[in-house]
Amino acid sequence: MIYKRSSALFAEAKQYIPGGVNSPVRAFKAVGGDPIFVKKAKGAYLYDEDGNKLIDYIASWGPLILGHAYEPVINAIVEKAQKGTSFGMPTEIETDLAKLAVEMVPNIERIRFVNSGTEACMSAVRLARGYTGKDKIIKFSGCYHGHSDSFLIQAGSGAVTFGSPNSPGVTQGTAKDTLLAAYNNLDEVQNLVSANKGEIAAIILEPIAGNMGCIVPTDSFIKGLRELCDHEGILLVFDEVMTGFRLGKGGAQEVLGVKADIVTFGKVIGGGLPVGAFAANADIMGHLAPDGPVYQAGTLSGNPLAMSAGLAMLTELNTNPNIFKSLEEKTAYLHKGIATALESKGVTHQINRYGSMISVHFTDEPVVDFASSAKGNNDTFKKYFHGMLEQGVYLPPSAFESYFLNDALSYQDLDDTIAAVEKIAL
Repeated sequence: MIYKRSSALFAEAKQYIPGGVNSPVRAFKAVGGDPIFVKKAKGAYLYDEDGNKLIDYIASWGPLILGHAYEPVINAIVEKAQKGTSFGMPTEIETDLAKLAVEMVPNIERIRFVNSGTEACMSAVRLARGYTGKDKIIKFSGCYHGHSDSFLIQAGSGAVTFGSPNSPGVTQGTAKDTLLAAYNNLDEVQNLVSANKGEIAAIILEPIAGNMGCIVPTDSFIKGLRELCDHEGILLVFDEVMTGFRLGKGGAQEVLGVKADIVTFGKVIGGGLPVGAFAANADIMGHLAPDGPVYQAGTLSGNPLAMSAGLAMLTELNTNPNIFKSLEEKTAYLHKGIATALESKGVTHQINRYGSMISVHFTDEPVVDFASSAKGNNDTFKKYFHGMLEQGVYLPPSAFESYFLNDALSYQDLDDTIAAVEKIAL
């Protein structure tokens, strides 16, 4: 394939935008080469500025669960835009979307809309601290909760020490209140809690991780966290920015059978527009301004375009829950096909999958946390990514990202993808 125009656009973008992109993973630093510039998309396909057609496996990193330019969502946005794009005042549609979300998701009674997943997670942690009167949080290596200061933390010198900033601009003062543990390691969490008795406000995690590949929690780990939080008076925060309304109507809480105290959302809840949200029971959310002392605000929060897109998307998912089964079956089919193709080539690999999330890791060890994910052969991944791209398949340009399937993908698309794996040299 030829990407002459994409390369020219990237060169121009770098003159005006840091790194030429507005989110780092788009720059192809992890895989090399120049990023693809998209001109339009429809259903399961991307069409780039050079006229190439690509089967899409990122779906805008998750929100486009029914495919690009899904007609009911587009119609809802257009209709609402004709009446105005933003007012900075309450609108009825905010309540309509809030009511539907509360009906679909277990264990929440109130929801506050924001503009991104980063905002949602940042606000959830602030609310947890305000509610409990404690300062520290526990997060997990490899779980990404946005670029708020509290979350850009790397491991400290030991299991019971606080972390240190992994980005300039994050202060040591902020880092000292973030404790880091390995995903799927309940013992580490228990050690942190014991070493910081009575100081931890919240434990936050991706209940099914998607930022170190797709990693599924063990039953003992996820249920153990719930029990530990109950015993210690700690709030359990599920970052469902990726999993909410994707794994099922009720998200990870529903499919894992574990209740969280605060849940954050993004992606699907905005139907492709920039939206985030955080939710909890009435007691916890009652501490949020204007009802309570924990402040959070946003001029564009709940804007009518985003609310209309989200309402159209969630309405479809709520009235047609078979979508989740369809997506799971397609993902399982893809898993089997890729595994068979890689095995026939003698390529060492692991494939992780849950629902419509899946990731391929070029390692001989099970991938259960960030450390095991990082052992993957990145040279093989680069060959895999670019080989698939040449065959017309667009995968996440990082070994640490999950694929997100959309229901517009046909079984022919899946067969074409599997055939592409069979053709490429690894």
